[in-house]
Amino acid sequence: MSSTDSALLAGIIYYSQEKYFRHVQQAAALGLEKFTNDPVLQFFKAYGVLGEERTQDAISDLESIRNHPDTSLCSIMALLYAHKCCEIIDRAAVQELECSLKDARRTASDTALYYTGLFLWLVGHHDKAREYVDHMLKTSSSSKEGYVLRGWVDLTSNKPHIMKKAIKYLEQGVQDTRDVLGLMGKATYFMLHQNYSRALEVVSLVTGASGGFLPALVLKMWLFLAQQDWEQAIDTGHRILEKDDSNIDACQILAVHELVREGNVTSAADRVRDLIKALEMREPQNPSLHLRKILVVSRLCGRRQAILQLVSSFMERIFLATSSCARVATELGYLLLLHSQEKEASLWYSRATKLGDNSMAASTGTIWCHILKGELEEAAHQLEFLKEVQQSLGKSEVLIYLQALLASRKCKGEQEVTALLREAVELHFSSMQGLPLGPEYFEKLDPLFLVGIAKEYLQFCPKQPQAPGHIMSPLLKQVALLLGPVVKAAPAMLDPLYMMAQVKYLSGELETAQSMVQRCLELDPTSVDNHLLMAQICLAQGNFAMCSHCLELGVSHNFQVRDHPLYHFIKARALSKSGNYPEAIKTLKMIMRLPTLKAEGKKLRGPTVQPSERVSILLELVDNLRLNGELHEATKVMQDTINEFSGTPEEMRITIANVDLALSNGNVDMALGMLRDITPKQPCYMEAREKMASIYLHIRRDPRLYIGCYRELCEHLPGPHTSLLLGDAFMHIQEPEKALEVYSEAQKKDSYAAALVSRIGQAYLKTHQYTKAINYYEASQKMSRQDSLCCEQAELLLKLKKFSKAEKVLKQALEHDLVKDIPSMMNGVKCLLLLAKVYKSHKKEDVLETLNQALDLQSRILKRVPLEQPEMLPSQKQLAANIRMQFGEHYVAEKEYTKAAQSYKDALSYLPSDNMVVLELARLYLLQGHLDLCEQQCAVLLQTDQAHEAASMMMAELMFRKQKYEEAIKLYLQVLEKAPDNFSVLNKLVDLLRRSGKLDEAPTFLQLSKKASSRAPLEPGFNYCSGLYCWHVGQPNEALKFLNKARKDSTWGPSAVYYMVQICLNPDNEIVGGEAFENMLAMSNLAGRKEAVQLGVRTAEKLLGEFYPHSASGQNQLRLLQGLCLLATRDKANMEAALGTFLEMAQAEKDSVIALLAMAQAYMLLKQTPKARTQLKRLAKAPWTLAEAEDLEKSWLLLADIYCQGGKFDLASELLRRCIQYNKSCCKAYEYMGLIMEKEQSYKDAAANYELAWKYSHHASPAVGFKLAFNYLKDKKFVEAIEVCHKVLKEHPNYPKIREEILEKAQGSLRP
Repeated sequence: MSSTDSALLAGIIYYSQEKYFRHVQQAAALGLEKFTNDPVLQFFKAYGVLGEERTQDAISDLESIRNHPDTSLCSIMALLYAHKCCEIIDRAAVQELECSLKDARRTASDTALYYTGLFLWLVGHHDKAREYVDHMLKTSSSSKEGYVLRGWVDLTSNKPHIMKKAIKYLEQGVQDTRDVLGLMGKATYFMLHQNYSRALEVVSLVTGASGGFLPALVLKMWLFLAQQDWEQAIDTGHRILEKDDSNIDACQILAVHELVREGNVTSAADRVRDLIKALEMREPQNPSLHLRKILVVSRLCGRRQAILQLVSSFMERIFLATSSCARVATELGYLLLLHSQEKEASLWYSRATKLGDNSMAASTGTIWCHILKGELEEAAHQLEFLKEVQQSLGKSEVLIYLQALLASRKCKGEQEVTALLREAVELHFSSMQGLPLGPEYFEKLDPLFLVGIAKEYLQFCPKQPQAPGHIMSPLLKQVALLLGPVVKAAPAMLDPLYMMAQVKYLSGELETAQSMVQRCLELDPTSVDNHLLMAQICLAQGNFAMCSHCLELGVSHNFQVRDHPLYHFIKARALSKSGNYPEAIKTLKMIMRLPTLKAEGKKLRGPTVQPSERVSILLELVDNLRLNGELHEATKVMQDTINEFSGTPEEMRITIANVDLALSNGNVDMALGMLRDITPKQPCYMEAREKMASIYLHIRRDPRLYIGCYRELCEHLPGPHTSLLLGDAFMHIQEPEKALEVYSEAQKKDSYAAALVSRIGQAYLKTHQYTKAINYYEASQKMSRQDSLCCEQAELLLKLKKFSKAEKVLKQALEHDLVKDIPSMMNGVKCLLLLAKVYKSHKKEDVLETLNQALDLQSRILKRVPLEQPEMLPSQKQLAANIRMQFGEHYVAEKEYTKAAQSYKDALSYLPSDNMVVLELARLYLLQGHLDLCEQQCAVLLQTDQAHEAASMMMAELMFRKQKYEEAIKLYLQVLEKAPDNFSVLNKLVDLLRRSGKLDEAPTFLQLSKKASSRAPLEPGFNYCSGLYCWHVGQPNEALKFLNKARKDSTWGPSAVYYMVQICLNPDNEIVGGEAFENMLAMSNLAGRKEAVQLGVRTAEKLLGEFYPHSASGQNQLRLLQGLCLLATRDKANMEAALGTFLEMAQAEKDSVIALLAMAQAYMLLKQTPKARTQLKRLAKAPWTLAEAEDLEKSWLLLADIYCQGGKFDLASELLRRCIQYNKSCCKAYEYMGLIMEKEQSYKDAAANYELAWKYSHHASPAVGFKLAFNYLKDKKFVEAIEVCHKVLKEHPNYPKIREEILEKAQGSLRP
């Protein structure tokens, strides 16, 4: 075959192996145009004809090349094969060929042996093929093509130990050559051994050398799919179609992609039509290939009627082409059966049975039809016979499933049915083990079969969603496990996705369920079931308005929703939850009038109610009658329900509900008696014991009997689930030590149960055995590496401030090989975010890099989730937005506001309407002073939620910054009207009133809070606000009394302690370090002043001794206050120590206002004015924020003081005006302004400023009174001067000089 090239022959062999017989003929014919009369090409052309069952034409073609030495042996072999395929076998011709075969064998050349081995391999005679190839290799050990063929023969063997040897022969075959068939073999070998990346490398060699070799591109496409890289697989499919517009494999993958990933029915139908057209056009006489290629579509079409019609019509045409093939009839029956068309399915199974071939599958299908039609006895009889046959043929998952189905219909026990279902699932998935993602995988996955199993499981699952924190039902867990691979592989298939949503709903995972149902509704907005499930989820979430909206939305899409009993049942439950019991009762009674579907095979016209649904309706009616006070009627309905369903599977459920009715009547003994009667063999035994335990704990208050119920559960139903329940029961009654014993015992039986490991860790934490908890997590990680445990361990270490260990644990979890499955990637993101949290307290410089890694990984997840798990898209977008927010928080802490703003904007690109992100962006704009931008963001928040408290507070701050004080106060009042006890808002209002110069109005609002609640005077928040008001009006002792009542509170305590220490150290609220008023202070330095200062320092130190902050900011506050206590002593050594502390704080936190102010104060007291001025100038440039307003004001006043001392009155005045701009009540600013005017001998202006200082100090400062009276005297306002003197002397009778120097002079000036 030296005359033909490697790619041509490789292509022909590839198509022969794939049974693309018309492709074989066409490729051979194309080759013959180039290599005329080539016997090998003629042989393959004849082989293609033979594959299409045109036997006589094939025999004629083979006879023409029989005498050529290279093809003689393989032609005779093919002729024998062809004659034996004939309906009437020509015995004479066969005998003659057998004789010729013996002669041909003796004289066969190496080439003849090669092609004979190749033919035998293609027709499935592997052992014979191996003999011929080995014989050839003995005589021609250097034959590369011989080694390649031998590799292929081993590679396609069913025996794993032989398959492993294939690579050795293939490597020898491609050594020093680029043999296309050999390279394709190597790629296939790596693919079968799941080394997809290596396989892709090999295929790339083929495509690089022979770009037009389509089989290599097809293999590449399947390899991308095996890697679950749909994007590249589809791109490759499109590339193939550009070269061959009706390529069967490319059409197939595009059809599968539409069915499992996109879910667009119209596009999917078009793709399926393209596939059918390609099959009929390119392989017109190949029904077995047609069936093989369309089967995957039949398994994936779900309940899409348009596609189902296309597939069933095509399969009927296939059957007409091969009417003797029972498999086509069986597959048609199966297709119709899975779509609940049992009558039509039964007809096809009957045809298959008559044809005789594959009777096992046909018999199984017939039994299935009998069960669905309610012919249970007939089904049982036939099933018994098949079970006997099965013992010799091996177990079948369908047969096991039918046993479970029959047992369920005959009302057998839960354990019997679920055991059979479990076995069916195990058998089903074992047949798929090791299969790469591809058509065969999807065909064997058989989603609708698994959905059928899931439905049977759900018959025994709870009917209402579990409460948060409850252990997931083992049955629900099994359903989730069996549906998981289906939803992952085919996220656009409605039935499995809807079923998984139902499982999540019943498991209490309402948000996940909601996302899944939302995806279902996107795929099919007219689906009744999806709208009803969405309404149920909203009902479970307590969102009754949304529940009603979902029901109405369902009606708008499909008016038949109103005919569904569940529609009215959900409506009744929503009415009930809203407290409208009469309307709920009316709706439930209306549903009860619908007929109940009692006979399985009998179908009634119009809406009907299943027995289980009728029970739910009756029990809901009982509950509503009870809640409406109609106990007699409720008891009557309950008794009727018991009588109606006695002896049915629903009986136990009714008994459990009857217990609730008995309890509502106060009949606890009767309720307990009913629960005791439920035996371990009955399906509701576990629920009954849990109910009994709840009664013992919450009604009888008996923990011993409560635990006893769970002990009985463990005794009668031993297993990890009941052990978890017992352990959790011990934790519930605060006995973690006993819980630990139970968990540890359970773990001995099931050492790899992650739930047990987690609970043991939690139990150690409850008992405060932190070291044991850490050691336990470490040991568990060594036994089984589980990322969830890594995270728990890291969180514990983080709480214990063991940052290095936490970092090590998380880094080990992240050291795993690069994984591509979404759950592992999600765990990686979780670990990285935890690591960033560790670095915040440990290595701040590594935070950004870690967050970037988390964001990169999350971006990869977001690219894949829409295709693979679209129901998770909202939660993953939320996580991406949270990561961006963490960037923003980091940049804000570092004062890199531009980068922070960009991070928040990036977060909004994921969730444009996320209020939390909008709020943070608004805060940032306010911090930067971009008031208009901040107002825009607040307006967005208030537009979506008018009662948004944080937005209202920020808008009020904005109005204040814009000097619109009335509007700001109005916004605060709107919040306080709704919640007068909202003390955080009251606190902000008091501060706003002070800053707007209206502090006199504050008592009114404090009184309103008192009126709203008699407990207000006892609330820490109220006392804090009252204390702050007293401090601002110059009543330090009263302020201390109020603040003392708040200092023990976790919320208000830290701020209360801060102000108490400040008051103790500086009761007159003087400017610490200021020198402008020193002479006046010296003048008023009474005998006890020094002693008062010492007493204040001692009190402050005592307060700090009882202050134990837990947060990092609290620790910084403690250090600052301790430093201020040292400053207050005015001892040089103490002040230098305080300065050292402040310097450390300033270095640790860049541009910290409070630390820089404290440094400046220390420098001033140490007489290092230039250094103080440097720090204060830095603060003069800092942007004003409400959080730092007090400290900025103090810094500006201190700098103004320095400027006054230096005679720089213009600079001082500018700073003082800034103080007044942000605080209209800043009496110190007015006092300094008065001092400047006084120095400039402008006594009138000085008096005006001192008057404001006197007003806003609330006449509490005698020094300000003295200066005001003095300037009135200078301005010849004698009466006003006298009035002020009297006020000062009234409060401070011994105040020096004011009587002699001002009062008497003013009085003298008034005398004639």
